[in-house]
Amino acid sequence: MSWKVIIVEDVKLEMKGTVEIFRTEIPEAEVIGTAMTEEEFWPLMEQQVPDMVLLDLGLGGSTTIGVEICRRLRKEFLGVKVLIFTGEVLNEKLWVDVLDAGANGIVLKTGELLTRDEVRRVMEGKQWVFNQPILEKIVERFRQAVNTETMRRKAIIEYDIDEYDERYLRHLALGYTKDQISTLRTMPFSTKSLEKRQADLITRLFPENDGRSINSVRLVVRAIELHIIDPENLIPDD
Repeated sequence: MSWKVIIVEDVKLEMKGTVEIFRTEIPEAEVIGTAMTEEEFWPLMEQQVPDMVLLDLGLGGSTTIGVEICRRLRKEFLGVKVLIFTGEVLNEKLWVDVLDAGANGIVLKTGELLTRDEVRRVMEGKQWVFNQPILEKIVERFRQAVNTETMRRKAIIEYDIDEYDERYLRHLALGYTKDQISTLRTMPFSTKSLEKRQADLITRLFPENDGRSINSVRLVVRAIELHIIDPENLIPDD
C-alpha cells in the first residue's frame, strides 16, 4: 500500500532532510509535492490531493499559520491526514491549538525525529500520534495532575472541606468580597454566615495557630498550599 504526501516546511535544509527520511525510511510514502509557504501549498492541494500533509507549524516566522492551515484542511479536505512536524518544542499551547484544529498527531523535531511508525499509525487512522519527546511531556503532565488531585482529595478529607468551603475559598482567591459571594446563586448564605464559615475554616486549616489574626489572603494561600483549591483552575460560578 502506498501513500501520497505533501511536505510543508520553510527551512530548506530541514525540508531536504525530511524528504530524505521519506525516501530511505518510508519508501511506501510518495512525496508528491513540497511547499515552503502557505502560498505554495494550496495550489499543490488543487493539483493533487494527498493522503497526508506533513505540516510544520512555524512558517515565515509565524507560529499560527500552521494552525490555520490545519483548520482549513479539516474543513475543505476532510479525508486528508495531518501530521505536525515541528520544532516548537516549548510552546505547549500551540500543540493544544493545532490538536483542536484537527491534527492527527504531533512529532517534535527532537530525539528520534520522524519515523515510519508515526506515519504508518496516522495513515491507519490512529488519533493522537506522538513521538517519544512529546509523549514524555504528556506523561509528566499527567503524573503531576494525578498527584495534585490525590493531594487535593486527601486534604478535603483531612480538613473536612465541603463544596461550600471550596466554593468560598475559590471566590476569595478570585478577589470576591464576602458581600459579593453571598449574592452567588450557588452560595445561599448571608455575609454574616460567611464570616462564621471563614472563622471555622481558619480553625481547621490552621490547627496550631497561636491566636494570631489570619486574614482572607493568608487563608487562601493556605488553601492553595494544601491543594484544596487550584490556582490554575480558578473559575467563578454564575
